[in-house]
Amino acid sequence: MKKSIIIIIAVVAVIVIWAVSMYNGLVTMDEKVNGQWANVETQYQRRADLIPNLVNTVKGYASHEKETLEGVVEARSKATQIQVDAKDLTPEKLAEYQKAQGAVTSALGKLLAITENYPDLKANQNFLELQSQLEGTENRINVARKNFNDAAQAYNTAIRRFPKSIFASMFGFEKKTYFESAEGAEKAPEVKF
Repeated sequence: MKKSIIIIIAVVAVIVIWAVSMYNGLVTMDEKVNGQWANVETQYQRRADLIPNLVNTVKGYASHEKETLEGVVEARSKATQIQVDAKDLTPEKLAEYQKAQGAVTSALGKLLAITENYPDLKANQNFLELQSQLEGTENRINVARKNFNDAAQAYNTAIRRFPKSIFASMFGFEKKTYFESAEGAEKAPEVKF
């Protein structure tokens, strides 16, 4: 009788340890996705912080390009107003966030395109430095988005595989949304002067 109780307790202990380990693994993966989302937001914030300096530098040279400059400022303003919490990352909210950030990218593209008409501006050290920082930030944004998608994919795969899928549904672990390319991204932007 004592031997069977010890065996039952050992089996229960192994199952409990296994379940706790599985739960903690899912929590760790969820937090990794949240951390990667924070990295994405950090890079978008970096870009938003650089935009006013770039716009002010261009203003001095291209004062009659007011519409383009205002477009950049307006797109930045809209993009910084949209806040998405990693805990509530629904496909709709992520799409809204992506749309606003895409508008900033488009506006910046137009701004950088008009600078081709201003040789003095292209030679300005402040402008060149800001342009370089923005290009670097765009690369960082791409890396941060890729890292987020990789973490989300690992998490989504884990919560869908048996037996973790049972724990995931029991404890409310839900699928994370991926960053996707903006609609129309497959076409090269058209620049007209």
